[in-house]
Amino acid sequence: MGNGFNTLDLSVFLLYLVGVSAYGYYVYRSKQQAQVTTQDYFLAEGSLTWWAIGASMIASNISAEQFIGMSGSGFSLGVAIAAYEWVAAIVLIFVAVFFMPIYLRQKIYTMPQFLEQRYNSTLSLIMSIFWLFLYVLVNLTAILYLGALAINNLTGGEHFHLVLIGLAVFALVLTLGGMKVVGYTDVVQVTVLIVGGLATSYIALTLVSEKFGLGHNIFAGFQAMMRDADDHFHMVFEKPGPNASQAYIGKYLALPGLAMYAAGQWVANLNYWGCNQYITQRALGANLHTARTGILFAGLIKIIMPVIVMLPGIAAYVLHKNGSLQAEMAPGGSFNPDNAYSAILNFLPNGLKGLSLAALTAAIVASLAGKVNSISTIFTLDIYKRYLHKEATEQKQVWVGRLTILVAMLLAVLLTWEDVLGIGGEGGFIFIQKYTGFISPGIVAVFLLGMFWKRTTGTAAVAGMLAGFLLSVFFNNFAPSVLGHDNVLYTAFPNAQGVYEIPFLICMGWSFFFTVVLMVLVSLAGPHINPKALHLEPGMFKVSPQTLTLIVITLLLITALYVKFW
Repeated sequence: MGNGFNTLDLSVFLLYLVGVSAYGYYVYRSKQQAQVTTQDYFLAEGSLTWWAIGASMIASNISAEQFIGMSGSGFSLGVAIAAYEWVAAIVLIFVAVFFMPIYLRQKIYTMPQFLEQRYNSTLSLIMSIFWLFLYVLVNLTAILYLGALAINNLTGGEHFHLVLIGLAVFALVLTLGGMKVVGYTDVVQVTVLIVGGLATSYIALTLVSEKFGLGHNIFAGFQAMMRDADDHFHMVFEKPGPNASQAYIGKYLALPGLAMYAAGQWVANLNYWGCNQYITQRALGANLHTARTGILFAGLIKIIMPVIVMLPGIAAYVLHKNGSLQAEMAPGGSFNPDNAYSAILNFLPNGLKGLSLAALTAAIVASLAGKVNSISTIFTLDIYKRYLHKEATEQKQVWVGRLTILVAMLLAVLLTWEDVLGIGGEGGFIFIQKYTGFISPGIVAVFLLGMFWKRTTGTAAVAGMLAGFLLSVFFNNFAPSVLGHDNVLYTAFPNAQGVYEIPFLICMGWSFFFTVVLMVLVSLAGPHINPKALHLEPGMFKVSPQTLTLIVITLLLITALYVKFW
């Protein structure tokens, strides 16, 4: 292996591959005494424990776009990028307390099933097709491309297509065994991910400590980093003034200060963690207490994830600023922030390089497995079973699910082979955020009003889904030229190309607001209580003392972090 990898690194990496595969096979064989049913294959038959649910959610969430993209954002923006992780932890509390009781009482396997129960089959079918296209053409391809690119760069930069195939095959091996195999191997994956990620952060802080002559003390390294890059340790960016630099404007466009906490951060996270088949599927087969505990456990892990995926980027910024990272690592003679994580890995001792490569691979493969399993579930249960073969047996559905997995992964490989979708040119993290962000306002509005306002109608839901998308397109692409650069709704700023744009999270917030207004107006023309409204029972959202304890701990930790880095 290139780039300083030796036999020890290769041995550590191969041990990870063999170990995860063997464990996955063991989990798969343990279910072979009985016939595999759809509930077992797609939801693990409710057998996932709380720690398996939480670990699987995190393993599926953290991938190359976090390791590479968020580390790069740490280099450019600093600790403020951690808002995505820490707001997610709060949103997971909301999902655990309010969303999961509703989902579990409705006994659904998929998000489209919920939309059909609450609204109508037309909306369910539209969203099934839409989610399939989004998951395959945006999420699965971007994860596969970014993952192959990252590992290829770390191992010499000469085997992109070989790495691409290897990741796809490894993910297939785990996914074809069903959700139980995915869920329990994710426990191993997330353990490797955290251990390897913490090792990288440890080395990063040690390098900073040594750079400032403070020995091998990681705490001294962190303090030195805070002193040398004070501008990288603030959560909130102030609104740019008339004399603000283009670099600062760029930061604000990505993370628009306090305004984003009243707008798009909540919408993006509610869509991802509460309305996303890819994530919720892990908890849909469990009982309420297990599901809630697993989700809150995932929230606690989210709090520490910036240490793993962001801190190495800030360390790379400090080292580069002080001449320890060479500028020729990127075209044009300037340091490319997306190279921050791999730059730190180059300093790891042999053995730890193999562990960190295993951590990155674990993150990528877990995300691929989780995404393709969700694609299989939606296609098999919401399209094949309902519209193509209503009489399909349980065994037939399981095999259709496996075939769907193979087709989806093959399609993803073909699309990323020569980067047909242009993911590399746009940036993988931005590619995912941009295209999922266009639909987040409509989806969140439809789910929230459908759950908590009995008057919401199916017509309003369809109108809201369409309006959310069209409003997102308008605010992101046309509003500055139509409504001006500064008004009561927003302030647009020139980007690096001199084109005025509204911060993306502000666009998402206003799109959601006007979508909700439209849905309310349309619903007011219908009955006072929609016939398909959910009937929420008293005490339905009551939490146990254990659950309340986890919620309080999460909120206290996040409060302490914001007080420290405000």
